[in-house]
Amino acid sequence: MTTVIGLAATGVAVARVLARRGERVTVLDSKERAALDPAILSELEGLGVSVLTGESLLPEETTLVIPSPGVPESAAPLAEARARNLPVWSEIELGYRIARAPIAAITGTNGKTTTTAMLGAICRAAGREAFVCGNIAEDDGIRTPLIEAADRAPETAILVAEISSFQLAQTERFRPKAAAWLNLTPDHLDRYPDLETYASDKAKILQSQTEDDVAVLNSADPIVVRLAEGVGQGRRVWLDGDSPPQRNLKTPGKHNLANAEAAAQLARALGIDDTSIERGLTDFAGVAHRMEHVGTLTGVSFINNSMCTNPAAVSASLEACTGGIVAICGGKHKGGDLSEMARALANRARLVLLIGEAADALAEALMKQGFTQFQVERTLEYAVSEAIACARPGETVILVPGCASFDQFASFEARGQRFRELVREAGSKL
Repeated sequence: MTTVIGLAATGVAVARVLARRGERVTVLDSKERAALDPAILSELEGLGVSVLTGESLLPEETTLVIPSPGVPESAAPLAEARARNLPVWSEIELGYRIARAPIAAITGTNGKTTTTAMLGAICRAAGREAFVCGNIAEDDGIRTPLIEAADRAPETAILVAEISSFQLAQTERFRPKAAAWLNLTPDHLDRYPDLETYASDKAKILQSQTEDDVAVLNSADPIVVRLAEGVGQGRRVWLDGDSPPQRNLKTPGKHNLANAEAAAQLARALGIDDTSIERGLTDFAGVAHRMEHVGTLTGVSFINNSMCTNPAAVSASLEACTGGIVAICGGKHKGGDLSEMARALANRARLVLLIGEAADALAEALMKQGFTQFQVERTLEYAVSEAIACARPGETVILVPGCASFDQFASFEARGQRFRELVREAGSKL
């Protein structure tokens, strides 16, 4: 019997797919039953899934444990599974084992969502059926877990998957036909004890590849170079992240040129021709909440970059802007040094407006850089109002949080949507 831990989207998908395949499934969730979606409960129980809520132990009949990506290693059911020597797989491990279609998997601290979406566009331009899945979300925040896509995709399709370190942590045989490791910078240090552990999980995207597979790697990232050495047997394609080729892209920024080259190399590994690659990249319009232009008010451009959830992504985002910048930053800090983010803001922004739990820490980091043109606004509403009042024609107001959203919003998508609403509400009053 398989026991799934966590009744979020991934856990629901695992339980649904396994139950439809005739497997016995139990789901554990720490929430009480009244706090769970009754429609989901009804659907799963209608499929024969047993749902146990509150502080539940693993059923005695459990032979396999699959935790949702958000379940911490310290969770009691996982500790019990280890004590009983039960196999613990991530959802992507199971998805790989049932997949008929080849998998192209993309990981990295930054750029993986855009690269995944670019590869999906290239596949469609080539007339290939692409299931874009994994950690990537549509505009409304809905994700298609790999296992769900793998269950549906025929062998002639391509599974294009954004993969996080949390998903890679509990893999054994997960083997993408084409894999990309784009970069590695500090992130999720509220979950990982150190950068090395985080990086080691990322490297697992390569571990089961054979000489028939391709690994697209960033030669300009010393951590990727060091930790990729000797991991798996995939044929290496090394990209120079500092000197990406020029392409006719609608998405701004040097970092998107690098993302495009990674997507192109993955596509070649899947047998897609260069003409389709160029067409797919040229037509690619971008990703919601990632350098998304949401309006122009009195000569000021407003950019929604809510997907920027770690400090290292701030610099590339600011470099993609022209002219003066009013930056809105902050949220829930995920750990690590803020000095790089503060330095990028001090170098590129005329004014920084700080929100969320991290506002005070960011203010301190900015002052250490000798930068004093910042204001602590606390909420996004106050920050947008102040940005509209202070920005000058020809400047850009950019939401570039560098932090998670979970102090004030349910997701980065919800944060970005609220930014859009505030800009549009302001525009309607002009």
